[in-house]
Amino acid sequence: MAPTDPTDRNHALSFGAAAAGYAAVRPTYPAEALDWVLEGLTGGFGERRLRAADVGAGAGALTARLVERGLEVVAVDLDPKMLAQLHVDVPGVPTFVGSAEQLPLPDASVDLLVLGQAWHWVDPVRGSAEVGRVLAPGGRLGLLWNQRDTQEPWVAALGGMLDSAPHMAARVEDPRIGAPLVGAERRTTSRWTHDLSPEEVVGLAASRSAVLTAAPQEQRRVLDAVRELLATHPDTAGRDSIPVPYTTTCWRARRP
Repeated sequence: MAPTDPTDRNHALSFGAAAAGYAAVRPTYPAEALDWVLEGLTGGFGERRLRAADVGAGAGALTARLVERGLEVVAVDLDPKMLAQLHVDVPGVPTFVGSAEQLPLPDASVDLLVLGQAWHWVDPVRGSAEVGRVLAPGGRLGLLWNQRDTQEPWVAALGGMLDSAPHMAARVEDPRIGAPLVGAERRTTSRWTHDLSPEEVVGLAASRSAVLTAAPQEQRRVLDAVRELLATHPDTAGRDSIPVPYTTTCWRARRP
């Protein structure tokens, strides 16, 4: 990640200060989504292990899923504090400080390059060109984005408290993927849930960049409002475990 706008850059770097809490409450990525991103890819590289880079890796939620699939994985992030948390949560994965526009990786060195919740920070022209440089011929870019399912009334109310950057939502809906990458495709998974305690839902709200970068008084106001919502909404009041519903939208493109 390397946002060129100073405000975006501050938001991108805001997660490191709360890295451990971020890792504890943010959702993982469903198998269905990763199946689709990887579909048909292994056959093009023979018997050797697939080489993958998780860019904008954060604390390693997606990195861990790639390791579980037996891939040879490296992780790249702009924030050293997030990479330090990744070392705790996903030990043994090599990490590098860098961004999609300036990848600290050799030419044609990976078969798969993924970004989870991160392409909206990237300059799509520069990022696509740099991803194309790092991917081996026939390699693939995969973008994954977890989105809360706002068909649930309480989730829609939560979103109204947190989604203060509509321009980011627009960029997520239609990410630009440029040359030399081709053949962009999109797929949305079926609905799935991430179970959290009420206070973990508050922690999820606190992990949003708009909340992390807000003034302390505004942070308290937002988080108190989230607690009030959870305590009073009929779908969440009195529950020890709250299923937070998500869908995951994925995009994939290839280097010829």
